Amino acid sequence: MTLSGILFGISAFSQNNNRPVKKPDSVKARQETFLEKMRALASKSAKESREDFKTDNISLIQLKVINEIRVNTQNAKAYLKTSSDTAGIKNYLAKLKSVFKIASEGVFTNVGSIQTYRNLASTKRILRELLETTTRIKKNLDARQEAFTGYHYKLDSLSTIPELFALPKDSASVADYLKTLGTVAYETAPMDSILKARSLQIQKQLNTYNLAISQLTNSIEQAEQYERSMASNTLNRELPYIWQHPKHFRDFKEIIKFSLEKNLLTLKYYVGNNLSKLVVILLLVFCSFLYLSALRNIYTRKGLLKDDMDGQLVIRYPLLSAIVIVLSLFQFILISPPFTLSLIIWVISIISLTVLFKNFITNYWMKVWLFMVLLLLVSSFSNILLQASRDERWLMLGFSVVGACTGIVILMQKKYSELKEKWICYSIYVMVLFEAASALLNIYGRFNLSKTLFLVGFLNVVISILFLWVVRFINEGLLLAFDVYTVQDRKLFYLNFGKVGSKAPAILYFLLVLGWLVIIGHNFPQFDLLSTPFLELLDRERQIGDYSFNINGLLLFFGIMVIAVIASKIVSFFTSDDHLVNSKNEQSAKKGLGSWVLLVRLVILCIGLFLALAAAGIPLDKITIVIGALGVGIGFGLQTLVNNLVSGLIIAFEKPVNVGDVVDVDGQGGTMKSIGFRSSVISTFDGGDLVMPNGDLLNSHLMNWTLAGGRRRISIDIGVSYETDLKKCKNLIIGILESEERVLNNPKPVVQFEQFGENSIELKILIWTRNLKENSSTKSDLIITINESFKQNGIKIPFSQQEIYLHSPNGL
Repeated sequence: MTLSGILFGISAFSQNNNRPVKKPDSVKARQETFLEKMRALASKSAKESREDFKTDNISLIQLKVINEIRVNTQNAKAYLKTSSDTAGIKNYLAKLKSVFKIASEGVFTNVGSIQTYRNLASTKRILRELLETTTRIKKNLDARQEAFTGYHYKLDSLSTIPELFALPKDSASVADYLKTLGTVAYETAPMDSILKARSLQIQKQLNTYNLAISQLTNSIEQAEQYERSMASNTLNRELPYIWQHPKHFRDFKEIIKFSLEKNLLTLKYYVGNNLSKLVVILLLVFCSFLYLSALRNIYTRKGLLKDDMDGQLVIRYPLLSAIVIVLSLFQFILISPPFTLSLIIWVISIISLTVLFKNFITNYWMKVWLFMVLLLLVSSFSNILLQASRDERWLMLGFSVVGACTGIVILMQKKYSELKEKWICYSIYVMVLFEAASALLNIYGRFNLSKTLFLVGFLNVVISILFLWVVRFINEGLLLAFDVYTVQDRKLFYLNFGKVGSKAPAILYFLLVLGWLVIIGHNFPQFDLLSTPFLELLDRERQIGDYSFNINGLLLFFGIMVIAVIASKIVSFFTSDDHLVNSKNEQSAKKGLGSWVLLVRLVILCIGLFLALAAAGIPLDKITIVIGALGVGIGFGLQTLVNNLVSGLIIAFEKPVNVGDVVDVDGQGGTMKSIGFRSSVISTFDGGDLVMPNGDLLNSHLMNWTLAGGRRRISIDIGVSYETDLKKCKNLIIGILESEERVLNNPKPVVQFEQFGENSIELKILIWTRNLKENSSTKSDLIITINESFKQNGIKIPFSQQEIYLHSPNGL
């Protein structure tokens, strides 16, 4: 029974009950019977309603579950379409085995007579690259395995919901529902099987990768153990005396072949992982080239270049100088580069410096330089060989003796006066010491230490020469800039080029020595043992409250911010340098940039800040605390600073004044030199620089003559005697003004008589000049011309006179 039926029965009963008739006992009995029936009817209806509600609820759950099963199935199908490259994974495993075989050569297989430090270092580097790549692939496989398992688990959990198996009471509904279940089962059954198969397939791949990772990890630990043992037994004898019967050595050609293959493999992996750093180095070379080219163009236009380039070698070939400076200084951003990459960097720098040396240094020292480069190439070839051989030992002995003897001869000839950099002599002393020690150690079978000293002996001379000339080039560049820019300027970072150029700052020499130690020390096995704890210290996570950080992240943050600041200053330099302007069109275009430079610099700094925060891993929610603290600081004591910063932005957007505009600020005239974040600089006509906060600049009475078209009216006041023919005087002056080319004809010049003065009739001349900068000279020339014309035409310019009467007492 429905709710409407119950309500109808109650309504009928109420109507019968309200009739005004006498109620006998039989009527009362019928009424009670009717009430009992109604109670039974209500109870039955309530039960049916509960069952209907339960049935409807089950239907809704069934519909929801079926939809979820279908959606999960579709998601699983879509994920399967993005499945990983199974063939690629198998190919990588094959490649992994091949590369591992190459890396193991000479360390775990075909060991030969002894282990060599270079071979261990190359093996360890390759194995670490393989481990990193393999671990990355394994993480991707773990993610896919988790996804497949999740889809399969969700399908199973949805399929076991009890409501899914509750059938409707209606036979027609049962048939429809069973048909829907059949369709869902038809759709999900294959997907369930596919998910199981894919999950099993990935599990097999994971097992293989886990085994590979374990093997790589064990191999790296074993190589590090060999390295530690070698470092602790550096002075132990490894081979028999050079004149004794040798141990078994591999064929020299085989050693060369596998060494080249292994070195190229190491180089390939390192370059692939550090490509961004190499791009940064190239960009730095380009920026340095632009700066040095600008200096050379200035000196060329001014005719200041010397024939012998003494003191100007840095701008002889700007590109080569930029290569030498940048590669020598910024090679250290490459952390632990392979020897092959370092050698390429050194060779490029050596070739560039050799070209710069041509016809600049004496023939004697040019020959010494070339011979040292040759010895370095020979020792580098020896260092590339990753296994010991008898041929290499004799090669090392011969050239180490030649190097030591050459150094002694150079020192005995004492041609120090011809040296441009005297410190080179000290590196030659070190070379003689290292090469002599290398020869002795080689003779007595200390092969690894002998090989290291054989390389670093020649390397120390070449690197010392490179670094000393880098400092010299920096000095020359700063000194040449000082000759062009005679004042300390914002765009030149407020450097005193005269002081810096006369003698290199001590910090440069300190960095020179530190870089020399790093390059030389990197060739010893002890270097990694000492540097590894330091690098781990920098990379160790530290905790302050809920925030975790490491020193590397902080250094990266400050490094990116420094680069952003330098980049913004470089933009300011190249947009405000008048020496880089070659024509009037370029000058006007540069002035048109104006305050846009401020916006560009602001964008660079903002991008740098966000990149630094992201690179350092600083969460942005922590920045809100800093912003809140700044808000408190602004409220108490930074109002003026914020006012100036905001005023700078207003100037940048509204452009009431631009760089290069001629302005008057509260009676102080000058040219707008720069517009900064907090303050602006005005070059006054007196030669000084007026630094004015941006807030004061906006609040002051600013007169922008450039904005008005670069014109300014000139007023000349003259007095003529009362006997003067005024019409003739006026015609003379108008004729002079019309003949002057610097005076504009539109608006026309005005000559008007102002008033009768005490001694003269006063007149005023009002003219407009073509160029604001010609006002003073035009006024001066007009006064001279008018005075001469007046003299020629008998017009007098009276001047004040006083007559003094002396009265004598008593008529004396």
